[in-house]
Amino acid sequence: MNCRSRHIGRRVSKNDFTTRLSQLPPQMSRSATATRATDTSVANGKLSLGLDPRYIEGNSLASNGNGLEMSVLQNTSHRVTAYKDVNSTSRNGGEPAPSAVTASMKRNDRLYLAVLSWSLFVVGWNDGTLGPLLPRIQEHYNVGFIVVSSLFISSCVSFIAGAVANVHLSDKLGFGKVMAGGAALQIAAYAIIAPAPPFPFMCLGYAMCGFALALQDAQANAFIASIPRNASINMGILHAVYGLGAFSAPLVATQFAQRPKWSFHFLVSLGISIINTVVLVAVFKLKRQEHFLPEETASSSNTEIISENKYKKIMSQKLVHYLAAFILVYVGTEVTIGGWIVTYLIEVRGGGLSSGYVSSGFFGGLTLGRVALLWVNKKVGEKRVVYLYTVGAIGLELVVWLVPNLIGNAVAVSIVGVLLGPLYPICLNVAAELLPQSILSGSIGWIAGFGQAGSAIFPFITGAMASKHGVKVLQPLIVAMLGLQIVLWALVTRSRPARAE
Repeated sequence: MNCRSRHIGRRVSKNDFTTRLSQLPPQMSRSATATRATDTSVANGKLSLGLDPRYIEGNSLASNGNGLEMSVLQNTSHRVTAYKDVNSTSRNGGEPAPSAVTASMKRNDRLYLAVLSWSLFVVGWNDGTLGPLLPRIQEHYNVGFIVVSSLFISSCVSFIAGAVANVHLSDKLGFGKVMAGGAALQIAAYAIIAPAPPFPFMCLGYAMCGFALALQDAQANAFIASIPRNASINMGILHAVYGLGAFSAPLVATQFAQRPKWSFHFLVSLGISIINTVVLVAVFKLKRQEHFLPEETASSSNTEIISENKYKKIMSQKLVHYLAAFILVYVGTEVTIGGWIVTYLIEVRGGGLSSGYVSSGFFGGLTLGRVALLWVNKKVGEKRVVYLYTVGAIGLELVVWLVPNLIGNAVAVSIVGVLLGPLYPICLNVAAELLPQSILSGSIGWIAGFGQAGSAIFPFITGAMASKHGVKVLQPLIVAMLGLQIVLWALVTRSRPARAE
């Protein structure tokens, strides 16, 4: 048997065990006749082979009814043959069985989820900031709807650029460096915006922020989707924390909107971003994703195809494009409601600046829906429940559009947030289920990064139309976007699973 310094990953059944032992070098056996299973002995639950301890790591091997896994190790002095129990891997997709999930693995999973959830909190904070501040920005710079909407288009261009760059940067620099670099760029962006510079510099700051958020959003989603344990719950928690950030930001931004130094809100954003950067560097230490994930997940999701053209493989999947388009429209709908509902209630329903709290109500509902409706998603089925939630949201948006009641509109908007909340994590769970494992990480990065551009495209379109027809166009646009989501989701659910490709 020619030993190599690598993991062979081959299962050896008990019936075939004696054949494999006969291939071992003679010096590794105490007896030339120690090649029969009957020559072994079982003690304390371990199967002893009677091999020379100098060549056996642990002097024993674990036995089970399903078979044995053989791995060959090598050091500078001699070659060592070791056997490892493979009963720790279940047969349903290679996910570790409960007995194999150690306390350390669970602790690390929780740590990674907490840190990346904080990064998504910062993304949500950014998305929830602009709505309450929009009227003050228009007043301060003396600009109309279409000009102030250029803040969204600046973010749009940089979001798309970040999504495209993410795949290349992931291979070249790795997860840790890309995340830390994006977080550091966000600090620079808020430093530019905080003193309320001339409007072109405000747009530059938002462009930098968009690129930074695209990288962090894509990397965080891809990392969490690659963790094999509790995938749906982890994704729900991750995006619930995003909603928590988007819920918290309007509460703070509304207070600053009523003060002369309204732009100092971005000093709070700056402080949050500094904490995010420090924590990312401290936990992930600028290392690649495969350093932290289980071997089977990391190797299949990242290193396996580094030498191949990832762009070509990812872009050849129709399902990736359907999912990216769905997320584009979904995020656009979400941020358009959160960004323009305050202006709508002030101008159309006669509300005051305190209407900014309605934006918090919407994002608060988003957070609640991503956690409280997990059991509904499971009972109805993730693919079917999306239709149910979207139709319900359309009905409530019709109430906001047609019923001229400020309080009723505020309540309806909050419930819309509850219904829309689960859609994003459900979409990424479906992606993890259907897409080939070899391109899963890059695909989710592209879906999340490209989809985040919707947070700029659709709010800009709304502002452009509002400058000509008034902000009352908001509700018809929202209803149309929700209807488009149903069409795109039908394309997703009818797509053939791509795992077999």
